[in-house]
Amino acid sequence: MTWQLGSVLILSVALAVGFAWYERSRPPARVLALVAALAALAAIGRVAFAAFPNVKPTSDIVLFSGYTLGGPAGFAVGALAALVSNVFLGQGPWTPWQMASWGIVGLGGAALGRVMRGRAPSRLLLAAACGLAGFVFGALMDAYQWSLAAEHTLSSYLAVSGTSLAFNIAHAVGNVVFALLLGPAFIRALARYRRRFEVSWRTSAPAVASALAALAAGAALGHVAVAQAASPPADVAPAIARAVHYLRFSQNPDGGFGPARKSSSTTLHTGWTALGLAAAGRNPLDVAQGGHSTIDYVSAHSGALTDVGELERTLLVLRAAGMKPVLNGHNLLARLIARQSRDGSFGTVNHTAFGILALRAGGRATRSKEVRGAARWLLRVQNRDGGFGFSRSAASDVDDTGAALEAIAASGHRGSPVADRAVRYLRAAQRPDGGFAQMSNGDSNAQSSAWAVQGLVAVGRDPRKFRRARDPLAYLASLQAGDGSVRYSRSSTQTPVWVTAQALAALEGKPFPLRPAARRKATAAA
Repeated sequence: MTWQLGSVLILSVALAVGFAWYERSRPPARVLALVAALAALAAIGRVAFAAFPNVKPTSDIVLFSGYTLGGPAGFAVGALAALVSNVFLGQGPWTPWQMASWGIVGLGGAALGRVMRGRAPSRLLLAAACGLAGFVFGALMDAYQWSLAAEHTLSSYLAVSGTSLAFNIAHAVGNVVFALLLGPAFIRALARYRRRFEVSWRTSAPAVASALAALAAGAALGHVAVAQAASPPADVAPAIARAVHYLRFSQNPDGGFGPARKSSSTTLHTGWTALGLAAAGRNPLDVAQGGHSTIDYVSAHSGALTDVGELERTLLVLRAAGMKPVLNGHNLLARLIARQSRDGSFGTVNHTAFGILALRAGGRATRSKEVRGAARWLLRVQNRDGGFGFSRSAASDVDDTGAALEAIAASGHRGSPVADRAVRYLRAAQRPDGGFAQMSNGDSNAQSSAWAVQGLVAVGRDPRKFRRARDPLAYLASLQAGDGSVRYSRSSTQTPVWVTAQALAALEGKPFPLRPAARRKATAAA
């Protein structure tokens, strides 16, 4: 077997593995379309600049694709760009080498994106990365030329590299120029498309009516609607898109979700995941697998909803779906109100906070006796340090303080002294890494950080201004794995589905209760 044939066989296997990896990532149809468009753009860029040896924007486009869309997509864009452009420039034994080389550039872009952890890259950093990509591509193509040589030694490889050095420098310099001109804007545009590639708004009359209903409902929630109107920061958009993808492909065929992928569905984890996806604009009626939506699963288990927490969570899910608080003839709002104590509470601080959110989700106004009674009780049980515990007189913790802030805002007390003291408690509780721990002496985790962020947003505070080594949004993004899931903490290797859902709602900046998510066409993962 010759060196040339052996190298081509090895590259063919590597390319097959790369494309299999991309296929196993189960990209949605719109991701496939975006990858195809980027590959075509990279190919056109190469053909258009064919008159200028080695000066072309192809490497930049491939690197930007990997940075924004992740490793599998970056590899696919690079490999396909080489294959398609050679239809015009000429196929040959060099094609698999070019496919592999640009695929590696895409993987390098994804690695840079992971290092940046959701932060926006500077223009100079992008230019340096693209320049390095030019030399990496050149070194790999030099290896192709070396495989054709009669002698395969280090000195012969260096001789081959010396003859192509001027071309490799031209490639790197061209990459730097293109990156300086287009880099940040290109990545911002890709990030916006990455967030929206699954969106397909209906233009029919029912959709218009649904949108008007959502606007009316948002107006009824007042301050909550204002809090949810702002778009999430652009630098966390890739993290949001990856989390949405992960959650949608964690859904079970019965429409529900379990604590982890491939685990049995539960009402607890289905509710939290539905709320996380709804925060990202996915209506629970549309999120489906195996012909069953999230609402189908919730409805099938409505008769067993007797626990206060389950009732509250389900009412929030129905609100996000734009549905009335009734399932299979069971009035869940009436069930919840029947559980309210004479003092206005629902037993614990946590249940009372979520009770207020659920009452508002079920249609009760801030001036209703149920909401006013629960709010009076909640405002009275604040601890002296400004925080709230799980129950009355319990030690303050971040999770319950964040939930209480959401309830305080939803009950019309957003600007109250109680809210100000709770915000000061959270500021003091922030850990040096930018995240939040449940208790002051613990380590930061995604769940507590998410609750803190949602509480702050609910009362009109910008979580980006709560900064230590980083802000809490950057901390959450730093916990995201390559598949889009979010680890519970830095020291944990587990990525529970419900933690990813809570982190998603926080990154979106959406406190509860959510406004109804607009209906979409075909958002089923299957």
